[in-house]
Amino acid sequence: MRSISTLLLLAALAPQAHAAEFPAFVYSPYKHLAMWNDPANNVITAAPNGVKTPYIADGALPFGKQPLTWAFASGECGDEHWGGQPAQAVADANVPSFAKAGIGYIISTGGQGNVFTCATDDGMERFIRRYESPQLIGFDFDIEAEQTPEQIASLADRIAVAQKLRPHLRMSFTVPTLAASDGSRISLNPTAEAVLAAVRKAGIQNYALNLMVMDYGPAAKKACVVHKVRGKARCDMGASALQAARNVHAKYGVPYEQIELTAMIGVNDVVENVFTLRDAQAVAQGVLRMKLAGLHYWSLDRDTPCGKPVKGADATCSTMPGVPAGAYLRAMARTLGQVAQ
Repeated sequence: MRSISTLLLLAALAPQAHAAEFPAFVYSPYKHLAMWNDPANNVITAAPNGVKTPYIADGALPFGKQPLTWAFASGECGDEHWGGQPAQAVADANVPSFAKAGIGYIISTGGQGNVFTCATDDGMERFIRRYESPQLIGFDFDIEAEQTPEQIASLADRIAVAQKLRPHLRMSFTVPTLAASDGSRISLNPTAEAVLAAVRKAGIQNYALNLMVMDYGPAAKKACVVHKVRGKARCDMGASALQAARNVHAKYGVPYEQIELTAMIGVNDVVENVFTLRDAQAVAQGVLRMKLAGLHYWSLDRDTPCGKPVKGADATCSTMPGVPAGAYLRAMARTLGQVAQ
């Protein structure tokens, strides 16, 4: 294998033919690959209305053709795994079918309770090569609370090198946020601030800062935009999502075109934070109006009705009575002017 320094030299000398392919906007729900996974084949599978369905089923596209964000790879880059499943097995089971179907995909790492690290450029190179195809849009690094400042800095440095080798790939950083409406502009938490600082120090250029617009806590202007629901103060989840983008833009100087949003559909982990279909439409409209970099939601597995009464958030359904399977996928896609079945 050629050394990273040699690859960088070749990249610098070669025409940047792929740079224009960097997508200006991405709409892509997250799919938790461990959910409904059969370890015997590792084919990405969902279960709308409780029926297990491959994301690409014998050439059919049950969920439409919008890109999908695969979540989550964890461990050390190049030796990563997917919820304990071998990375190469996951790639072999899904990359060819997505490429053949012409469906874009984003590889997401980390996530709540998981850590993705990268200590070497060679490890990052192995990691990227594993998932490469013409349909690979890029990589999403979900960093919440578990990584050290040293791990974050090392990861950012590796991504900066990778970006020089493959400027056509999209790099995003998913971080927690609040959405203060009291004028304080409270938004990024300390971990998110550390991520943004590391990204800037490493010299990463074309990146998106993906704000997790969810789980604000009890309604308070220091955390969200507040409105009344049946006489009770609640966070307006649609307005709060857009307020988070405004706060990050104003406080940290991140351009709107480098900010994207990820909502948690239906009932959030904080049960009084409820993201409705009306919120989905409002956020999609705002994303277009503000010319943000993208819109995502957690998760495809939750975009389905619950088969039985559920209190609070559930990994397999939205906890929204009367909301059919795929309703959030369609609502956002239609508002954005994209096609979803």
